[in-house]
Amino acid sequence: MGALIRVLVGVPAAFIVVIALFLLMYGLIKVDVIDLGEDKEPVSITIGRQIDDTEVTNQKKFERPQLDQPPPPPPAIQRESFAPTVEGVQAAAPSFDADVEIGTAFNPDRDAQPLVRVDPSGWERCIDRAGTQDSVRIQFDVTPQGQVTNVDVIDSTDSCLNRYAIRAAERWKYQPKIVEGEPQWRRGTQTTFRFSLSE
Repeated sequence: MGALIRVLVGVPAAFIVVIALFLLMYGLIKVDVIDLGEDKEPVSITIGRQIDDTEVTNQKKFERPQLDQPPPPPPAIQRESFAPTVEGVQAAAPSFDADVEIGTAFNPDRDAQPLVRVDPSGWERCIDRAGTQDSVRIQFDVTPQGQVTNVDVIDSTDSCLNRYAIRAAERWKYQPKIVEGEPQWRRGTQTTFRFSLSE
């Protein structure tokens, strides 16, 4: 009997407690609707520098002036030359002791023939005055390779000119002497240099 009373009293009490807790929780989590008013257009923000198109009105046109006559050319400057007028050094053809044979198809032997001859340079300091003529006679050998060697002065009117004649001859180039198809030495070749300054 007592258990029945506890059930009849406890069940309604428990139901009431559950309803009360439910209402309390509902009140805690309930969110009121907030009226934000009318909808507004979104604000557009542009970051950067705005350059306005402007029309350039202050422009000056420069025109090149036109000349009636072209300017005269600059005057030509005449430079005086203090270098003496040098008459070309005249070198006589070498005189050979034996007859010179050019050679033919049947006889290929030939004597030494000049290929390159260089004139002396710097000899002007040895000449005292214009109109003076001097000469240097040299003797040399031609190697089988066509080079000039053993240059000696055998006659000279001015010893100052000797070294210039020797230096020039040492730079000469020859076709070597050919005997029976083989290059040979050509010894005792002579030639004369003539030096003069024109007036």
